[in-house]
Amino acid sequence: MTDTVTPLPVIFIRLALAAVFGAIIGFEREATTHSAGLRTHILIALAACLYTILTLEIFHLPEVMTNGRSDPIHSVEAVTAGIAFLGAGVIFGHRGAPHGLTTAAGMWLAGAVGMTAALGYYFIGLTVSIVAVVVLSLLKLVDRRIDQNLRRRSPAGGDPRDDD
Repeated sequence: MTDTVTPLPVIFIRLALAAVFGAIIGFEREATTHSAGLRTHILIALAACLYTILTLEIFHLPEVMTNGRSDPIHSVEAVTAGIAFLGAGVIFGHRGAPHGLTTAAGMWLAGAVGMTAALGYYFIGLTVSIVAVVVLSLLKLVDRRIDQNLRRRSPAGGDPRDDD
């Protein structure tokens, strides 16, 4: 077994917190029956956390340190690109309008909070997860109210935004 720079209990705590942060975001998606729900967001947060931990560990390997060619930002870019690829898969067109953008954004955010857990920024990850739930649930009510008002003003009763 290879020794780690970060103590194993700390790594396990970070992975567990990443799962919790992903679950906080994914719960709202699951409760509203979106395609990417609780399990998806947990897995994305865990994966992002693990990749970040691995990046930190690789950066401290003696052969990497002596080479001088290591840049952890490349790992961050790879994680975000992978999550973006997954997010693109949940975006579907319907009558010319994209659907799934909010779910894709939640997936991207789950990856980011997974990375915050991996880096030990627990309070930031928790705060962002809570803000995400507020945005996803409370602002959905505001969005529905706006849509209802737009439909009432439309002569045919449809969504006037469809005319664009």
